[in-house]
Amino acid sequence: MGAIEAVVDDRKKQFIENFIYPSIAFGGIYQNRYLLGTSLARPCITEGIIQVARHYGAEYIAHGATGKGNDQVRFELTAACLDPSIKCIAPWRLPEFFNRFKGRLDLMEYAKTKGFTVAATPKAPYSIDANIMHISFESGILEDPMAPAPADMYQLTVGPEKWPDSPEELSIEIEKGIPIKVTNNSTKQVIEGSVGIFSYLNDVGGRHGVGRIDITEDRFIGMKSRGVYETPGGTILFQAVRDLEVVCLDREVNKIRNSLAQTFSEKVYYGLWFSPEGSYLRRCLNLSQKLVSGKVLLHIFKGNVYVRGRAATKSLYDQELVR
Repeated sequence: MGAIEAVVDDRKKQFIENFIYPSIAFGGIYQNRYLLGTSLARPCITEGIIQVARHYGAEYIAHGATGKGNDQVRFELTAACLDPSIKCIAPWRLPEFFNRFKGRLDLMEYAKTKGFTVAATPKAPYSIDANIMHISFESGILEDPMAPAPADMYQLTVGPEKWPDSPEELSIEIEKGIPIKVTNNSTKQVIEGSVGIFSYLNDVGGRHGVGRIDITEDRFIGMKSRGVYETPGGTILFQAVRDLEVVCLDREVNKIRNSLAQTFSEKVYYGLWFSPEGSYLRRCLNLSQKLVSGKVLLHIFKGNVYVRGRAATKSLYDQELVR
């Protein structure tokens, strides 16, 4: 493409440990549906870009986010928080660019003339964002909120017609709101390490159809948009932490945590992870997870996560008292 040099930075481990796990522990979920897979990826990506820019002494960075979406705000606010001296170029907001390319079909045609193969096609012109936490789909037929999402669009999860007829039983060990080990009680397989755990739960959840949502959400810039998301592993972990939390947290602390979680989710969605208010919220919410340690027993089956049992290291549940 004419670049002098390319830097490929595998940030899966940083993404999971520094962004995904804290968000799940803190109850990060936007408008009660969306587990923030793209919203969390943007500060992680921008952090890596800023590090490279500093290394090379670059004065500018660029992104390909459109002028109608959330990502332009997330990239630029994150960059401004991390290094306000570095300027950001956004082609989709430059008249000479958006007057030439009216939409994705124009871009696909341009790529074709230059010999580049892209995943999008005129029949499936989706805007797709994929990372280890999720995959999202927007645009194309999905712009009609009454049009069902095509069955062949999904990539991480299978539909009901392919769900297994037997559940998988998992035990997830959690320490201070963070998963540290997964045991498949059905196969006796044990998985440790953040990338290994998340990849494995994606596989298990995916084959049981866990984590599909089809929603209309309120974008930061003021318009509504329809998106389809697949978040199998994140959905399993979110359910596990929430259930363990209830037996570990004082009632009033849990109420405050729930309230702060909503504010936290909005700040993440709006691109404010590294902002002063974002940092403050994370410090507060981190305190709520000090006692959230133990084990959760789950069944993954027929598109759902069923919590079957929980045991906390320091439980507030008194079995003698409830008899």
